[in-house]
Amino acid sequence: MAELNVSEIEEEEERNEALLELVRSKKFRTLRQVLSEMNEVDVAAFIEELDPEKTVVVFRMLPKELASDVFACLELDKQQHIVSSITDKELTNIIEDLSVDDAVDMVEELPANIVKRVLQNATPETRSQINEFLKYPENSAGSIMTAEYIGLRKTMTVEDAFAYIRQNGVDKETIYTCYVMDNKRTLEGVITVKDLLMNPYETLIEDIMDTRIIKARTTDDREDVVDLFNKYDLTTLPVVDTEDRLVGIITVDDAVDVMEEEATEDFEKMAAMMPSEKPYLKTGVFEMAKHRILWLMILMISATVTGGILAKYEEAFALMPILVTFVPQLMDTGGNAGSQASTMIIRGMAVGDIDLGDVAKVLWKEIRVGFVCGLTLAAINLVRILIFNPGQFKVALVVVCSMFVTVIIAKCIGCLLPMTAQRLGIDPAIMASPLITTLVDAVSLTVYFELATNFLGV
Repeated sequence: MAELNVSEIEEEEERNEALLELVRSKKFRTLRQVLSEMNEVDVAAFIEELDPEKTVVVFRMLPKELASDVFACLELDKQQHIVSSITDKELTNIIEDLSVDDAVDMVEELPANIVKRVLQNATPETRSQINEFLKYPENSAGSIMTAEYIGLRKTMTVEDAFAYIRQNGVDKETIYTCYVMDNKRTLEGVITVKDLLMNPYETLIEDIMDTRIIKARTTDDREDVVDLFNKYDLTTLPVVDTEDRLVGIITVDDAVDVMEEEATEDFEKMAAMMPSEKPYLKTGVFEMAKHRILWLMILMISATVTGGILAKYEEAFALMPILVTFVPQLMDTGGNAGSQASTMIIRGMAVGDIDLGDVAKVLWKEIRVGFVCGLTLAAINLVRILIFNPGQFKVALVVVCSMFVTVIIAKCIGCLLPMTAQRLGIDPAIMASPLITTLVDAVSLTVYFELATNFLGV
């Protein structure tokens, strides 16, 4: 599989180099022919490599039916440059050919002056649709849906449905799943093209449609929408308003985009960074530093707690310096144990395997896991300490007991903090590795030196 991926990358690089050579030699007719036969995603990837001047030249030579598809796949900065460089007529063609959700995504991110020009060159109908979609809350189901779907009536026959799909399906986001509505656009059922194909032409839609509808509301959080796609293996999901009127659909490609964005955001939060919407290489140094510095400052200040604990027991490790050598091991082991638990819990809550009602079950399981892990690590560490530090049995006993207790406590903290965060309405990812590690460090040092001072008499 890895060899195949490497081969594909090499082929893509060779193809793009050949296309760049056509641009440099100004063989635009040949270039247009080659690009017209390529997938829009691959064309967009090629355009991303071009400098600004050549970007517009190459984009303008694309066939009209391909240009809007390529435009939707481009990064925001390329879209902005193209919009600023093309004529009003060309812009109108792109806007009208874009699906509504792609047009809304573009408008949400572009500067105000560019947005004004985009809306001015859209038809009244398209402009009205875009403005309607922009009213929905950010990160809601309404903000990621599209209005381009096939709507049928239950009084239609299968033959009528096929005729309607042929006439109206060209510009729709999908035609495989169709939605049945009444005169007030109330959603009554769902039917697929497979269902239509498997029934005689004279069959009524009402008799074969599925009335067990899985749907979302416009105000639902987009993460809840993704959960529905994962749970029911959907390819599309209807979105209704408060009166159950169908206002749009969400397709699986939009759900995948949300999954990627949410996963990236959680990853950044778990690494103690503020989320960034820009790609790494297109994010400025100062902007990237701004996203990182806040959490670094918080963790730096919180680390003074650890320093305070060490200062409190300064006399203990002054009398017995060997105690200090085991501090990094205890802190690292406790931090890692807590991070393991928090990662599993955050993941479980994200995919719906764990909810807040499972807190007792989760805590009991992590205590048992911590017991097994702590006992194993303590036993191995006891042998290691006695081999490398003969005659230090009491010290070894303090270290392994501290490790055993620390691992169990770390597991408990690692599972409880994310669930507590969700209960308080905070993103559980914030309670991940850095914060948990700081807290566990303080606990492990306290346990260690309390045991040392009481058992060793230092």
